[in-house]
Amino acid sequence: MIRKFLNILLAALLLSGSAMAAGWAPAGDRIRTRWASEVSPENAHPEYPRPQLVRGAWKNLNGLWDYCIIPRENGPEPQYSDGKILVPFCLESSLSGVGAKLTEADMLCYRTEFKVPGKWRRKKAVILHFGAVDWGCEVRVNGQEVGSHSGGYTAFSFDITPFIKKGQNTLEVLVIDGTDNNRQPVGKQVLNPSGIWYTAVSGIWQTVWLEAVSRDAYLLDYKVFGDVQNGVIGITPFAEGASEVEVNLLSGGKTLASATVEPGTMAELKPANPHLWSPDDPFLYELEFKVRDSRGKLSDKARGYTALRQFSTVLDSNGCKRMALNGKALFQYGPLDQGWWPDGLYTAPTEEAMIFDLQKTKEYGFNMLRKHVKVEPATFYYACDKLGLIVWQDMPNMSDNEKGKWDDWKFDTGGDYPADDEYRDTYYREWGEIINEFDKFQCIAVWVPFNENWGQFETKEVVDYTYSLDSTRFVNMASGGNWISGGVGDILDSHNYPDPTFHVWDQNMINVIGEYGGIGRPVEGHLWQADKNWGYVQFASEAEVTDKYVSLADSLAKQAAYSCAAAVYTQTTDVEGEVNGLITYDREVIKLDVDRVAKANRHVIDVAAK
Repeated sequence: MIRKFLNILLAALLLSGSAMAAGWAPAGDRIRTRWASEVSPENAHPEYPRPQLVRGAWKNLNGLWDYCIIPRENGPEPQYSDGKILVPFCLESSLSGVGAKLTEADMLCYRTEFKVPGKWRRKKAVILHFGAVDWGCEVRVNGQEVGSHSGGYTAFSFDITPFIKKGQNTLEVLVIDGTDNNRQPVGKQVLNPSGIWYTAVSGIWQTVWLEAVSRDAYLLDYKVFGDVQNGVIGITPFAEGASEVEVNLLSGGKTLASATVEPGTMAELKPANPHLWSPDDPFLYELEFKVRDSRGKLSDKARGYTALRQFSTVLDSNGCKRMALNGKALFQYGPLDQGWWPDGLYTAPTEEAMIFDLQKTKEYGFNMLRKHVKVEPATFYYACDKLGLIVWQDMPNMSDNEKGKWDDWKFDTGGDYPADDEYRDTYYREWGEIINEFDKFQCIAVWVPFNENWGQFETKEVVDYTYSLDSTRFVNMASGGNWISGGVGDILDSHNYPDPTFHVWDQNMINVIGEYGGIGRPVEGHLWQADKNWGYVQFASEAEVTDKYVSLADSLAKQAAYSCAAAVYTQTTDVEGEVNGLITYDREVIKLDVDRVAKANRHVIDVAAK
């Protein structure tokens, strides 16, 4: 035991020394998670970033980059004299090593160097991938612009083959981010955080990486469609320069079904004994793609995965609409998951840290989470697929430039936000990109276009747009926001604190309580700030908080047995000044009795199934 302790201590000291030697250390003196000590320039999110389309030829570019902040308008060319920043952690975070603020008048500039393997340059096209950059950016390779992108929550890429050379190549990323001073999706980010509004996130916050693909033909993406009644998984591959794509469905490496189709055509795969996905049995199939070029020659191979499951609506004995999974009513119950970290802000310090939250959600007896006005890396949804956690995916709300001028939030007859063309175009484009990127993840059950009327506009048109992109999932028109008379979408969603109660109810809708609870418990030594910590109600001990939670769950169970189809408890963890989490912000203290909460949660889910 002593030897093991000494080995761990030595490894930690070596890691710390390596980080310091490279000119990096976490910034600031706020609380951090235990995983922060495992982060270094050599191991900043080394995992493969795209689990649904995997190739072997890739290179991670995370690590220490040069950076500088210059004026956005009429500024000089970047000189990169401000120091080093650890990618993929945002500028404002502790783990970036910087911890600075970016304003709408600034431009954040990054620079790094990379080498391309010789065999890539001779035979392959080289694709530069970004997991996410908040918000707008221009990308240069060896001084030449290769492309630009705006939108803080989705991946994008560029074919940089014409721009690369032998030896060292220079990559620059120039970022602008007005946060709440620009008309863009921001979620809970603000430049001056307080209450339910948190520290801004600017710049690169997900993995940057290179990939080698065939110059002749390669797989770009694919779509998934599940037909539970007939036991069919439909896979539609999209490929560049291909004549056909062979799609294989496997389990444990054994091929169960196969089909060869032209790109853009659905391959119908029917395994002999279909194995359905559910929270209690999150079974995943493996996928294998073989792409042939115009001459019929094998040009590309890639791996992926999927699951067979189907969401639908059923009526219970009271005539109330229920959410069903694979034809059976299932009460979807989980926490409001905001996905913030004291050390990485939008970015978990490690993949293990990210999965910790999901495992604790399962241990607490939940079968679902609501990803609240944030979008996560692909690895997050992969973990939910594997663990069996249903996800409600919010659209990050737009920044509100009309604060103080417009407030028309009513549960029944509230009006639209006065969105202009720029606002509307940005919303539709980014919401569409989110749906198209993440609709392959089978854990996602609900799309949520708006939250609490934060910038809610053209609700029916937005719901119709969402259906046009994905008609296989539920659409929650506005979680806790303005209800459109007569209802649009599938779900009517009430928010109330602390008690789980409805504000409006409609026999023709799936009625849910999209937020309730918020039981606060500040834990000394695990707080983001010394004062102004709050919850909707507050208690001092684990026993008191657990008693209150169980009491609310008992109240919810009565409604679940009759009219409530799903519920969301606020929230997974504390976040900055909010102390109403099931876990402290630094993930060190599990704040409620797990066994008692899990028992209460299972009771709610089981009661609704009877």
